[in-house]
Amino acid sequence: MNSFFDVKYAVHILPDLLRASMYTIGITLVGFAIALVLGLMFAILRRSSIAPVARVTGFFVEFIRSTPLLIQVYVLFYVAPLYGLTMSALTAGTIGIAVHYACYVSEVYRAGLNGVARGQWEAACALSLSPWRTYSGVILPQAIRPVIPALGNYLVAMFKDTPVLSAITVVELMQQAKNIGSETFRYLEPITMTGLFFLLISVTFASGVRHLERRVRLP
Repeated sequence: MNSFFDVKYAVHILPDLLRASMYTIGITLVGFAIALVLGLMFAILRRSSIAPVARVTGFFVEFIRSTPLLIQVYVLFYVAPLYGLTMSALTAGTIGIAVHYACYVSEVYRAGLNGVARGQWEAACALSLSPWRTYSGVILPQAIRPVIPALGNYLVAMFKDTPVLSAITVVELMQQAKNIGSETFRYLEPITMTGLFFLLISVTFASGVRHLERRVRLP
């Protein structure tokens, strides 16, 4: 056990870290799926012709973006139960990270929407298309494709931010590594392996986003 890096010990703890990594990937994918939908809603609401709706949405987005994710998940898990809203650590963590990144994603969507030529909006209006048909059939296909790389960046960033959830007892990859280290007093192997897991999974996510970008690239 006095060796610099004990390979046998690393192999022994590998299954625990693999399970934790799957758990972390699940949190990331579910949270990001929520963020994509919620972020689009925020972006559309900020363009609303109803001024109070646009202002309230804008204030909420800026408030969330300007406060730390750690404080937000603390509020959801420790403060919300005082007002009757109780949820598990996993639920609070997933909702917290999803809403946090939804506010960043909404700005990406907003940039994409602003990049659509004004003539496209005018043409949809001239054809008397409903708001739903305008967005789903005309605007969003043009607005989303150019911003896929930016959305992919936030997917990787969300994955790397999952260790924050350990503060509310979610046993994700980093927390599992710390638990293993506290039991055996060997931190080098679990922390090193956790870093490699984060690297490999982040590169995999980034490669997937680049592949998607090539598939939907504008001619």
